[in-house]
Amino acid sequence: MPLSKDKLETLDEVKKVVIETRSGERAIGTIIWVVVDDGVVFVRSVRGESGKWYQRALADPEVTLRVGDDRLRFRAVPAGDAESVERVSHALRRKYQPGGSLDSMLRPEVLGTTLLLEPV
Repeated sequence: MPLSKDKLETLDEVKKVVIETRSGERAIGTIIWVVVDDGVVFVRSVRGESGKWYQRALADPEVTLRVGDDRLRFRAVPAGDAESVERVSHALRRKYQPGGSLDSMLRPEVLGTTLLLEPV
């Protein structure tokens, strides 16, 4: 089910969200950045492949983003192709302030951990 325009706008504006991933029956929340590009939701692991939430999302791609009181369900799909990586890098530069945190999200070793989030 596609996200409403309001939900997409919220995700586009909010600086941080909590992504819930699963480890067995347990849901684990992690604060991450999220971007929206042309109506598509993306996330990336600042810790690259060693990011625990990222590893859990690959193992069980059914994830939830918590934004305020909203719980938005998605399926995480690897999007490490060059076009998606560039889209997300550009969206990160537009949304977040230049500096160390943004630089960390643009390091070559983390680019491949870009995930597209498909609404479910």
